Amino acid sequence: MQTFDRRFFLKSSLLGAGGALLAGTSPGRALSSSVNAGEEKKPVIRRPLGATGIELPVVSMGVMRADNPELVRAALAAGMVHLDTAHFYQKGRNETMLGEVLKDYKRDAYVISTKVPPEQGEGAAAVTAWLEKLDLSLTRLKLTYVDILYLHGVSSRAEVLNPAMLEAMQRAKTSGRARHIGVSTHKNEPEVLDASVESGVIEVVLSAMNFQQDYREELSHAVDRAAKAGIGVVAMKTMAGGFHDKERKHPINCVAALKWSLQNPHVATAIPGMTSFDMLAQNARVNEDLTLTEEERSDLAYGPAEGGLYCQGCGSCVKGCPHRLPIPELMRAYMYTYGYRDLALAQNLLSKHAAVGAECSTCIRCTATCVKGFDVAGRIADVRRVKEIPEEFLA
Repeated sequence: MQTFDRRFFLKSSLLGAGGALLAGTSPGRALSSSVNAGEEKKPVIRRPLGATGIELPVVSMGVMRADNPELVRAALAAGMVHLDTAHFYQKGRNETMLGEVLKDYKRDAYVISTKVPPEQGEGAAAVTAWLEKLDLSLTRLKLTYVDILYLHGVSSRAEVLNPAMLEAMQRAKTSGRARHIGVSTHKNEPEVLDASVESGVIEVVLSAMNFQQDYREELSHAVDRAAKAGIGVVAMKTMAGGFHDKERKHPINCVAALKWSLQNPHVATAIPGMTSFDMLAQNARVNEDLTLTEEERSDLAYGPAEGGLYCQGCGSCVKGCPHRLPIPELMRAYMYTYGYRDLALAQNLLSKHAAVGAECSTCIRCTATCVKGFDVAGRIADVRRVKEIPEEFLA
């Protein structure tokens, strides 16, 4: 892949020559992502987001790990008008950074989503607490509303249909703080999609979706059912961790993986995380061509014996664990540590769980087995150390 530095990218966009902004640009109508001089520009592929009335480029920007405002501006200039963040990303700094960027753009020049995790408890107290977190997110973003508001990280029908959280989301919408409401899910995605249809109020589902999932055919059918009901589907975790191995010697073909996640035409867009201008340029080209080459298909068929870094969250391992540890979450933290090299993100996930593996010392041998062949005990022992790193070292 040709390398693109910041200066070249900015010179080829609306951000060059005096830093002109996209102030008059409607969503999805920014620059083409073709950045090579003399390269013929191709139209950006766009799809409707269910019945929301929003149309998006098939590749959007996951802002989760980005901390460079210029990268966000370049993404907007390249036509990636949909930006995805969350209440807790970088302990709130991600939303704050976006707020500083977006204050210089007209409100109809981008589509923004944020995510708020479920509140524990029931009734009015849970509703109020959840909406207070949303209000803090809006303050950081310097906005009065977001386009898409997700209840984050649900993984069952019961969580999707939680009365307090459904009420909180609907209140956010009726009060004008969110145009559309949805849920995000890292596991049991088909169940979450079907429950979203059942809810009658959820409009968007952000779902893990990649070539490493053993149940990908079942997931594709669930996506089709959701789309038939008018729900917009957004794909995440499309890169399946980015590498096949902890040592990062065997990278996943991320272009191929991104294209794969978009082969179902009912997937409106994907939100791969981007932290560099090289990543941005690479992903922007997928907006113009989703064709999987034979070489790319071959790359996706490759996988080392140890099963890669991506945990599909099937939960079969938990049944064999006498302590019922939250193994899928621990494996996701492992992926964040070695695939993303983001210790802060891993620690944030680990901090939500009191049990992170010390219990393993009481077992003579590990009886939790993984369908992907993960060394469950070894990975838990490895990643649990991240929780002990002083927070100031991760800032």
